[in-house]
Amino acid sequence: MDTRPGEREFSNGDFYSGELKGSLPHGKGKYEWSDGTIYQGDWYEGKISGKGKLVWSSGAKYEGDFSGGYLHGIGTMTSPDGSVYSGAWRMNVRHGLGRKEYVNSDLYDGSWKEGLQEGSGGYSWTNGNRYIGNWKNGKMCGRGVMRWANGDLFDGFWLNGFKHGSGVYKFVDGCLYYGAWSHGLKDGKGVFYPAGSKHPSLKKWCRSLEYDDTGKFVLSRSSSINVEELRSLSTVTPSLSVKTSASGTSKTLSDRFRDENLRNSDPPPSDFTCHGPSSKSARSSGSGQREGQVKNRVVYEREYMQGVLIRETITSSVDRSHKIRPPNLPKQVKSRSFMTFLTREHNYYLMLNLQLGIRYTVGKITPVPRREVRASDFGKKARTMVYFPRDGSNFTPPHKSIDFSWKDYCPMVFRNLREMFKLDAAEYMMSICGDDGLTEICSPGKSGSIFYLSHDDRFVIKTLKKSELKVLLRMLPKYYGHVGDHENTLITKFFGVHRIKLKLGKKVRFVVMGNMFCTELKIHRRYDLKGSTQGRITEKIKIQEKTTLKDLDLAYEFHMDKLLREALFKQIYLDCAFLESLHIIDYSLLLGVHFRAPGQLNDTLEPPNAMSDQDSVSSVDVGMAQELSIPPKGLLLVTHEPNSVNTAPGPHIRGSTLRAFSVGEQEVDLILPGTARLRVQLGVNMPAQAHHKLVEDKEESATIELFEVYDVVVYMGIIDILQEYNTKKKVEHKCKSLRYDPMTISVTEPKVYSKRFVDFLRKVFPEEG
Repeated sequence: MDTRPGEREFSNGDFYSGELKGSLPHGKGKYEWSDGTIYQGDWYEGKISGKGKLVWSSGAKYEGDFSGGYLHGIGTMTSPDGSVYSGAWRMNVRHGLGRKEYVNSDLYDGSWKEGLQEGSGGYSWTNGNRYIGNWKNGKMCGRGVMRWANGDLFDGFWLNGFKHGSGVYKFVDGCLYYGAWSHGLKDGKGVFYPAGSKHPSLKKWCRSLEYDDTGKFVLSRSSSINVEELRSLSTVTPSLSVKTSASGTSKTLSDRFRDENLRNSDPPPSDFTCHGPSSKSARSSGSGQREGQVKNRVVYEREYMQGVLIRETITSSVDRSHKIRPPNLPKQVKSRSFMTFLTREHNYYLMLNLQLGIRYTVGKITPVPRREVRASDFGKKARTMVYFPRDGSNFTPPHKSIDFSWKDYCPMVFRNLREMFKLDAAEYMMSICGDDGLTEICSPGKSGSIFYLSHDDRFVIKTLKKSELKVLLRMLPKYYGHVGDHENTLITKFFGVHRIKLKLGKKVRFVVMGNMFCTELKIHRRYDLKGSTQGRITEKIKIQEKTTLKDLDLAYEFHMDKLLREALFKQIYLDCAFLESLHIIDYSLLLGVHFRAPGQLNDTLEPPNAMSDQDSVSSVDVGMAQELSIPPKGLLLVTHEPNSVNTAPGPHIRGSTLRAFSVGEQEVDLILPGTARLRVQLGVNMPAQAHHKLVEDKEESATIELFEVYDVVVYMGIIDILQEYNTKKKVEHKCKSLRYDPMTISVTEPKVYSKRFVDFLRKVFPEEG
């Protein structure tokens, strides 16, 4: 049907003039709403589609692409307040690459998603500050570089608009601080390099992503958004909705394009106020650090807790320079005795295969009606084997990895275990098999195993030796009974055991476990405690931010509420008796400690631009340490309220809420002022006071400790339970006993190991006198 010029006036006062196809606007035309809104441009069978200009009665205007009655494609929106957005749109919201100039002259240039900044982009403030990096939900999130107007620069990780994670802060006068932040505050260990000292190059930090050492974002595409270039990259479909009659056009368009329904005049997000630089005293530091900066070879190893500087060690920049690594770069790993055949490419395929296999396994077993496990479910025939060809088969989907065979051990048993641990099958699959993938983490032990971490930190996947797999399968019936009888067990949760056979015949075995440190709190210290002393110390030069320390590295005693401690040791006795009955040794207590900033310094917590990296503990009178070492009051136990805390089971937690003597033997929650309210369970969110043990150490004479008592939150569990006291271990015990005291070596008979383990933990968590 041919178009014809014409006019239509609607009963509600709207008016159209232009080309018509039948009774519908089609071609070029102008539509005026009764409220004063005007559109002039292309139409397609009654819908605004093509190019046009829309002006609202409020003064807002849009010029660009439309489709199916929506702002869709490339266009420019000018808001009534004067802010201008040019870039990509999808269904009336900013989506894609775009550039927005705010009314206060701030400027964002980068990627958008559903109306918010997400992806890579740069934001410039009118005061001269500039951020270039990653965004999520409209906030700085991920890796990014912030350069302040005064010349200070931060290159590192962000979360919700705050520095969060590892990073490096470079002062305009040449000072550097390498360390970790949490919600905008320094939190954890770091190293401060005064101006003039030797320090690692920023290029090493920036090389892992697309930044140069000046903070400039380096992309193959220019960061400046060219609307015409975007337009050439975009295609606009003629229609996104069903045809509407002309009588319905008026209502549909007037509702869809009301300017209050379009997010076109939002102000700069509040987080964009840009928490300022930390260099107030970078130009007013103590004379002790300013003298002779050119020849300064002294650096300061520091530790912060929620912005409070608690410890400092003076050392040489020559000794420290080789120890700093860019954030998020993999640690150099020495040659492994196990699975050294895995190249980087093989490792990538291994992760893909693991995800494909778990998705298949869980998807196949979940619809099967639940039943109690039988003896046959633990037997040698309780295996599922599937071949995954690259091109797919009748039972498996096509994939981008290499061909592999998948073997699933005792699927019904582990399906019931996951349900026993109250783990949702869909969440389990999304956590491990989602698009975000898995991350390889360095092994803290000597086994040579490879560890993977799920993207949400809930699950750890560990490779197993064949001997470890055999032990696990042998102990599985009793393990199933133990965790079923004791919901508060500290023993590792196992969610599945699998094997992948690669094309070259190599077999890789995996076990999926819960991550004991899956928490919103930062874990400042990690300890692997066995109760032995021979070789149970970490070389100081090897200690990094997340190094798992050993028995002799532990410099604290943890004092707990009476009932919390009783519940802890009651379960430790039960778990150790279980492991002893299976002749298991070499297990350890994995202990994670979150320190709270000393309560008496809460009023001095480092705001974003207050406490400088150049404020040295060495300028504090050491005599103050005793005065400041009063019991902190940063934690509060209150009566448990299920509606006030997250009661969902986690990857490591499953048990009941614990009772505290100090709250009338009632179930309790833990309140961390200004941070969170947490449910207290065995091994999870357990409050304590850490008392620092004073140990003479000439090497540490340059270390200044400001506090002796800290409020802490501890996380713990019993790990590495797959080593039997077999003939090989008996021989090892005999040989080592000839050189060392038998009670100091790790390998010993199960009964002795269990008793020594418990006795050691009784010293770590002493009973109140």
